[in-house]
Amino acid sequence: MTNAEIKALTASHVMNTYNRFPVAIVRGEGRRVWDADNRQYLDFTSGLAVCNLGHCHPRVVAAIKAQAEKLIHISNLYHIGPQAELAALLVAHSFADKVFFCNSGAEANEAAIKLARKYFNLKGSNRYQIVTMEKSFHGRTLAALAATGQGKYRQGFEPLLEKFIYVPFNDVSAVRNAISSSTAAVMLEPIQGEGGVNVPSDDYLKGVKAACKEVGALLIYDEVQVGVGRTGRLFAYEHSGVAPDIMTLAKGLAGGVAIGAMCATDEVAQAFTPGTHASTFGGNPLATAAGLAAVRTVLEDGVLENCRKMSEHLRARLVELKQSFPFITEVRGKGLILAAELASGIKGADIVKAALDKGLLINCIGESTLRFIPALTVTAGEVDEMIGILKAVLGAVEKKG
Repeated sequence: MTNAEIKALTASHVMNTYNRFPVAIVRGEGRRVWDADNRQYLDFTSGLAVCNLGHCHPRVVAAIKAQAEKLIHISNLYHIGPQAELAALLVAHSFADKVFFCNSGAEANEAAIKLARKYFNLKGSNRYQIVTMEKSFHGRTLAALAATGQGKYRQGFEPLLEKFIYVPFNDVSAVRNAISSSTAAVMLEPIQGEGGVNVPSDDYLKGVKAACKEVGALLIYDEVQVGVGRTGRLFAYEHSGVAPDIMTLAKGLAGGVAIGAMCATDEVAQAFTPGTHASTFGGNPLATAAGLAAVRTVLEDGVLENCRKMSEHLRARLVELKQSFPFITEVRGKGLILAAELASGIKGADIVKAALDKGLLINCIGESTLRFIPALTVTAGEVDEMIGILKAVLGAVEKKG
């Protein structure tokens, strides 16, 4: 089928929940994708930070093929080998002692919220409040949506679950003022992705952790977008050395296969017992086999080192663009989740569309934040190629303005 045929079929039969670009991507390899009309694109969105190793990484593909030939799905009524191995790998490289598997970031965050409340319920404590951050994003299910500190996502779905309190990000005093003996947990993204690629100060997580300890609340990190190598460390919290009680993962965990995970300390994890929480497809053999291959590749193949090197290179090239185009007001981020902020009146969506027309996939969040989330395996040549395309697009914007 052609782009036009797939577009027409989508319009007729798929619910209209996305503003889609007029192309259908049908094939990918590394940092390149092709549409149904066989046009090639350089991909700096990575499936919205899902394809951390690029498209169809050989180790992930081989693991999926091998597992699909043996066993695709079996109920969690039985032990699952790849699931146990992936859990052990995550535990070995994090603060956590136990892992719960599900299918997405929203499910992982739902599980984290439930676990925090269940933990205190079993202790006989009437703690139910969850403090989250303004500009946060935790998912589209009702509890995850209630935790999200952006009104635009919650609009039209009220009333949501109660007892979520929103405070400014990167403000420890605001957290201290919001928490009390009723607070079950503080939930935050170590770097806000959908909120604008907002990176907190170096001592922020330390301050939040101390505030939680003062009142006996749990600390939850949502690393759905920034985990599994995206920041140059396996987990973003490692930059601060401040471990949480609970952490959620999803996007980059299985090389493109749908998966979610909630990791927790032994003490907290004990609140989940048989029957308290479950996920039919969670941790199935296919997804966890892919996850094993993906995480091992990140750890073993120099991916983290490449991420750090390419982060420096991409940031430097974006700063060069900022010097050339004054309507870029800021370059920010960490690892390979970087953003270029545009001046008021410059529409990021127009730049994204013009880049698409020139064979480049980038992303805009909000009205004016261009986000760059290439595969962690991206090369310096591909970064330079992206900058060349973007420079041409921005030059046209400058002439227009």
